[in-house]
Amino acid sequence: MKLSTELQAFEDRIGHDFARPELLVRSVTHSSVASPTRQDNQRLEFLGDRVLGLVLAEALLARDTGASEGQLAPRFNALVRKETCADVAREIELGEVLKLGRSEQLSGGRRKQALLGDAMEAVIAAIYLDGGFDAAKQVILRLWSKRIDSVDTDARDAKTSLQEWAQGRGLAPPAYVEIGRDGPDHAPQFCIEARLDNGEKAAAKAGSKRAAEQAAAKALLERLGA
Repeated sequence: MKLSTELQAFEDRIGHDFARPELLVRSVTHSSVASPTRQDNQRLEFLGDRVLGLVLAEALLARDTGASEGQLAPRFNALVRKETCADVAREIELGEVLKLGRSEQLSGGRRKQALLGDAMEAVIAAIYLDGGFDAAKQVILRLWSKRIDSVDTDARDAKTSLQEWAQGRGLAPPAYVEIGRDGPDHAPQFCIEARLDNGEKAAAKAGSKRAAEQAAAKALLERLGA
């Protein structure tokens, strides 16, 4: 199989030349265009999630040999979560080479966080099946490098930190209230307000409720000087 010009350029961006190019094609094929003769990337996504987790767990252990499980877990979660995978996918322009059905294309599928995150995991699995664990590890460590380096400051879940701050002062857990939503249906923007029962609050906007809640919690922590 000969790859299209777009997929050849994508190979260059991820830093892996496929000996079995059909694996790359499958990894970027969404279920909306699957058929009996064209497999989608869902099974690859399942495998890629595990490969990604193993590589990053190893990297975190090697990076900080004295860290406890309690310290490593939030760092790991920050690196493997779907939002991070989607961010990496955007950096390598994965959305541009996705094979999508017409309805997904019209609904902004190339920009959807969940779809991009899933496809990123599928690409990792394709590299693993094509070149083995070392090949997948090399690509992951390069694409995640800056995130691994900054994970100490970024790993703390803002919602968890805000809840701990509140509990430490005898306050009830924070509440998260949707106070607005705008944008088209295929790319909505949610405005969430984080509230404490002492009257403190802060709002933030993002493309998913989860991300908006995290951003609101972070904004409130900054306001509190925590």
